Amino acid sequence: MAKLPQGWVECQLGEVFETSSGGTPKRGNSEYYQNGTIPWLKSGELNNSIIYSAEEFITEEGLNNSSAKIFPKGSLLIALYGATVGKLGILDFDSATNQAVCCIYQNTYYNRDFLFYYLLLKKEYLVNQGKGGAQPNISQEIVKSLLIPFPPLNEQRRIVEKIESEFAKIDEGLEHLENAKEQIKQYRQSVLKSAFSNCSSYIKVGELCEVVRGGSPRPAGDEKYYNGHIPFLKVADITKDNNKYLNEYTYTIKEAGLKKTRLVNANTLLLSNSGATLGVPKICTFATTFNDGIAAFLGLSNETLDFHYYYWLSKTKELRCINQGAAQPNLNTDIIKEQLIPNLNKFEQKEIVKEIEKRFAVADEVEKVVEQNIEKAKQLKQSILKKAFEGRLVPQDPTDEPASILLEKIKQERSKKK
Repeated sequence: MAKLPQGWVECQLGEVFETSSGGTPKRGNSEYYQNGTIPWLKSGELNNSIIYSAEEFITEEGLNNSSAKIFPKGSLLIALYGATVGKLGILDFDSATNQAVCCIYQNTYYNRDFLFYYLLLKKEYLVNQGKGGAQPNISQEIVKSLLIPFPPLNEQRRIVEKIESEFAKIDEGLEHLENAKEQIKQYRQSVLKSAFSNCSSYIKVGELCEVVRGGSPRPAGDEKYYNGHIPFLKVADITKDNNKYLNEYTYTIKEAGLKKTRLVNANTLLLSNSGATLGVPKICTFATTFNDGIAAFLGLSNETLDFHYYYWLSKTKELRCINQGAAQPNLNTDIIKEQLIPNLNKFEQKEIVKEIEKRFAVADEVEKVVEQNIEKAKQLKQSILKKAFEGRLVPQDPTDEPASILLEKIKQERSKKK
């Protein structure tokens, strides 16, 4: 921080707050988990907000036989490991945590919510402190050594109130923007439904083309089959975005794996047929192999691919509602073949595609504006936080007790405890 406002000081977080990390009872011991009553949070459950419940519980034995400890309600938590580094949470109940979470205990002289918002501002800085390994990890020492602004206590409260007031206005706008995104999504679905609902003649998909399913060389990851030069697709490759075309791949196999899977040519229509994301179509622009969570349509001419793509895009929601009595949703090729598609000539197909894409282009432009405004709102929040911790968000009160006195009180109290 450049020049501190009147009455502020700067210090390390560890000079003001007591911190501690959690622990994980040995997973192989069922006595540590079975019928547990002590809430036990993992870093992935931190949500940059108040935490009202835990996904897992541990027993007293699990608590006593690990480095886990119970942190009091009201404590501020921060994630130390992996993709969640810097994520925050405020406990609404007494809870233990795993070792990837650091607890920052409350302090009488420093407003917890003021620190929460400051750490929210410093997340990128903390993530950068943890880079260098396979994934970012920060230590408790990095948290404790973080320099924090220390205004007078009453000013801290005024700043928090102003931040929350401004954030509430932004969140209201964000809610409207998210609703607009949902309406655009519904509009696209209505366009698709309209495009395929007024046809008088239908034909089964299986009568138009061959429907096949992929396969996976086993065992998975075996170097005998994998990490070669031949593209190998998984469901995640198909479902990772909303694009019509698939132009890249993540995984590969070797020649030895070809007998265990299926190879299709470039410009093949694919469809995810397994799991919660089934029913997503993609036109693959390169020759590829694929696993059994994906179906391919063989024998479709290139000029009809767009028509078939939009047809299956219109069916996604319906396909996910097909109940086959299994725990995991799954489409077999027989179900796919039995689907009815409008029986149209190529000219009629092109006209339908033209109308769909004309309307989708308008929706894309509107969505782009909505996304830009969402990003601006997020940036505005960062701007508000920056102003807050530079002392430019609320007026100062010369009668407030200076933070230097508060910091000295903290040091004296901690010295007595030692």
